[in-house]
Amino acid sequence: MYTLKSLQTAFDSLLEKEAALIAGSQPANLYLPIQYTFDMGGKRLRPIMVLMACDLFGGKIEDAMYAALGIETFHNFTLLHDDIMDRASLRRNRKTVHEKYNENIAILSGDAMSNLAYQYLLKTESPALREILILFAKTATEVCEGQQFDMDYENNLSVSIDDYLKMIRLKTAVLIACSLKTGAFIGHASPQDADHLYEFGIQLGLAFQLKDDLLDVYADQDKFGKKTGGDIVSNKKTFLLLKALELASPEQKKEILHWMTATDFNPDEKVAAVKKIYSEINIRQITVETMDGYHRKALGKLERIAIGANRKEELLALAKRMMNREK
Repeated sequence: MYTLKSLQTAFDSLLEKEAALIAGSQPANLYLPIQYTFDMGGKRLRPIMVLMACDLFGGKIEDAMYAALGIETFHNFTLLHDDIMDRASLRRNRKTVHEKYNENIAILSGDAMSNLAYQYLLKTESPALREILILFAKTATEVCEGQQFDMDYENNLSVSIDDYLKMIRLKTAVLIACSLKTGAFIGHASPQDADHLYEFGIQLGLAFQLKDDLLDVYADQDKFGKKTGGDIVSNKKTFLLLKALELASPEQKKEILHWMTATDFNPDEKVAAVKKIYSEINIRQITVETMDGYHRKALGKLERIAIGANRKEELLALAKRMMNREK
């Protein structure tokens, strides 16, 4: 059984090799931004989950390497395009692709990454390749649906917490779940265990996004890798904001709505004002408790998988690490 560190090392080796090949491809303005995206680093959670899930059921991680690379490539494509839509200037403490190059180059390089993801997946040697591709294609569409909901909600003042949970399930949780189920397919898991692992990923993904919402407001900016408060500035309907609107006094709600509808404002002043209301309502603690609830649900799904507890230790450690991260 592999450790988290050994899986990271094995995957990083493949990623470095592929990034070098990409860097030498032409036209350079299409491929160099892809290499730049890979070189920006990241948590590499999704590819590690593919490998971990494969190993969980006794599969060979070598068989899952290109599937892991395909999912990581797709994930980075979504971040590249998200940064364009969000007008983000930093990602992991480096200029975003559209800032370093230009928006048109970033769009086209992102499109190329989406196509590369399928090419990598097709290198997977598995009897379940058809099922893997069906799952991936469905997931890719769901991620786009989630991103569209996210954008639609920015100017919608009637978004509910249920709406938000549906959105983050699509935008974030399904790709985590897909990563785990893909590894399970390659590792020859039973259909029931593959489904349990998928549901584990959904609940963990919901908790993971709540953690992201918290970090966007409260993280150490140097560790987080991008400017904090961006969700507040852009009126993103996060759990924190929606819960604050639900619990706010009439005066507090009026102030929040003032900032949400203002068109001419100082971003730092807006962030400080909204954070002050969050503090008054104890939004941070409420969000932590809700996040912990989804994490517990995830662990319950993992317990249902018919594998010895010792084989689940690395996956449990990764889940804990995802909840305790600072970036």
